[in-house]
Amino acid sequence: MTPPSSRGPSPPPGRRRPTPSRRPLGQGHVGPVRSSAPARYAPKAVERSPGLDDEQKGRAPASSLKRLEEEERDQARRAETVRVGLRLTVMGVVVLGLFSVMIFRLWSLQVLNSSSARDQVLSLTTRDVPISPPRGLIEARGGEVLVSNKVEPVVTLNRQIAATNPAVVQRLAVTLGISMAQIRATINDEQDSIYQPVPIEVGVPASVVVYLSEHQAMFPGVTVSNVAERQYPYGDLASQTLGYVADISASELKQLKSQSYTEGDVIGQSGIEAQYESYLRGKTGVRELLVDAQGDPVGTKHVEPSSAGDDVVTNIDLGLQQAAESDLSAQIASLDAQGKPANSGAVVALDPQTGAVLAMASEPTYDPAWWVGGMSTQHYSELNNSASNYPLLNRVIQGLYTPGSTFKLASSTAALNDGLISPYTVYTDNGSFTIPGCQGTGCTYIDNPGDLPCHTSCDVSTALTVSDDVFFYTLGYNFFEQAARYGNDPIQKVAAQYGFGEASGVDLPGAYYGQVDSPELRVKQHAEAPSAFPDTYYGAGDAVNTAFGQGESEITPLELANAYATFANGGTRYAPEVGAAIVAPDGKVVKRIEPKVIGHVLLPASTRQAILTGLEGVTTATGTFAGTATGALQQLNYPYSKLPIAGKTGTSQVSNNANAQPDSLFVAFGPVSDPKYVIAVIIPNAGYGADAAAPVVLKLFEYLIQHPVAPVTPKAPTGAG
Repeated sequence: MTPPSSRGPSPPPGRRRPTPSRRPLGQGHVGPVRSSAPARYAPKAVERSPGLDDEQKGRAPASSLKRLEEEERDQARRAETVRVGLRLTVMGVVVLGLFSVMIFRLWSLQVLNSSSARDQVLSLTTRDVPISPPRGLIEARGGEVLVSNKVEPVVTLNRQIAATNPAVVQRLAVTLGISMAQIRATINDEQDSIYQPVPIEVGVPASVVVYLSEHQAMFPGVTVSNVAERQYPYGDLASQTLGYVADISASELKQLKSQSYTEGDVIGQSGIEAQYESYLRGKTGVRELLVDAQGDPVGTKHVEPSSAGDDVVTNIDLGLQQAAESDLSAQIASLDAQGKPANSGAVVALDPQTGAVLAMASEPTYDPAWWVGGMSTQHYSELNNSASNYPLLNRVIQGLYTPGSTFKLASSTAALNDGLISPYTVYTDNGSFTIPGCQGTGCTYIDNPGDLPCHTSCDVSTALTVSDDVFFYTLGYNFFEQAARYGNDPIQKVAAQYGFGEASGVDLPGAYYGQVDSPELRVKQHAEAPSAFPDTYYGAGDAVNTAFGQGESEITPLELANAYATFANGGTRYAPEVGAAIVAPDGKVVKRIEPKVIGHVLLPASTRQAILTGLEGVTTATGTFAGTATGALQQLNYPYSKLPIAGKTGTSQVSNNANAQPDSLFVAFGPVSDPKYVIAVIIPNAGYGADAAAPVVLKLFEYLIQHPVAPVTPKAPTGAG
């Protein structure tokens, strides 16, 4: 038997059970009708034949169903084609619009804004790199080159490669024998241009140059080029006067940027190098580099070459300068051997008719080549160490010394010009002078030991010859007592006319000037340092000290020489000048440095003759009133008749210690009848002026007898190489 169906009773015989998909709505349906195909693909209603129902017709043939399905697919394809076409049309419109905007933008940049765009592109892709010019030469008056230039090999390193390839830094440090820290500090110096290779070492040996060139693959970014550095053919000769150059500092660059200085330039730091920097430096050139988007140089667009600086011809006589340095150094060594603590000194020679500086020597000295390629730590310490006595100091213009008896020139001139004394006034020296009415200590002044006092009456000429202190004590006291008639500063006024305590006007930077003791000075000192100068008192004793060059008075060796040059020429004070002319590299004279008159001293014939007689006696007088330097001339067998000289010794006390050695001073001029030379020497801690300073002066005058100074004759053309 057939099991009963779970779907309900069997249909009557002859009638088929309807399939579920064809079941009419509402007949045996218990839930929502779910078609197996999407609604949009539902077949259309088929038109029925009249008179036939479903049972009579039965199921549609298979071919009809297939045809219906194909029609539905064709219809769907047509709809999809319409939609794709629409999308392509919209996309085409958008693309066409964007392309039109791009075309317009390109046209705008290339046509409308082409000029500004080109300028902007150039400014972003080029960089100007300065080309430093060779500095001008410095010459002696005879054309001898004192400072020149030499080409030195310099090892440079590219910053970018060093940053990305540390191994190069290590290999380069080993090759050059320096530390990696030194190289890193150099390449990290922001003062150097980032578009130029950084100089690492200047003046490397030829073996290093060869090694680097043969192993270029090991040293990417390392190059060896040539650079012009300062050269000193005569070593340390006149080093403080000539000066030195160094890389421009950040503060100097900030101050001088308007004058076309740039990072990496060198600039004169002292002496002639600094004073005439504007002539010596030349004209900086420009290399216009092409750089990529990262700022790395990729080529050169244009080069404007640099122009060499002008040469400076000085008034310095080479032979006299060499003799001055040699004689001064030898004398200091001799004094040291005698147990005297002299370890420094200064010499200066002038032409009294023009103020030209013929020689300028300062001891100790230093080698200016130490600055070439960078100062070492050891040398820098030596230059600034008190144990080395500060070689950088130019003692001719920066050393301050008590003038002692050399100051008697000013006191004599003031006393004669003001009528305090006449050439025939005499004072008697009993070996000491006591201030009238003064009681207690400090009232009595005694002649310096070794001086020859006028135990009999003597006039101003004799007092100068023998350097009699009591005579000048008396002058100072009498001026003080008669202040109502002569004023409070008669000696100080004349001293200023001679240039004592005044700016000399020398053409060198950093020059000091001294001071002359006076009531005004005491007030100034108290205002500036009350603890060191607790009062402003200036009494009779101070006036006595001032008259013979002691007390608070200080002068430089240049002031001393120029004061006596002023007297020697009859009263005209010239500014001392080291420079004589500026000459272009082609030999053309750019500028002549003419003498400059900066003051006058009234020297009537009676005044000048009385003083001149006394100064001549210093070097010639013998017997009872022998001159203080006569013995030195005799000892050295100085040929006086060939070049007669007059001068003044000075022995200044600089310490209250009676055992301390005084400073030694001597200044002289000659020939007496027509002065052409003035030479002053100061050696501190050396003893009497006649013993230490005078021999140096006499040797230099003896040199001048054999080698008179010739006119300034620069070589032309000199060039700057």
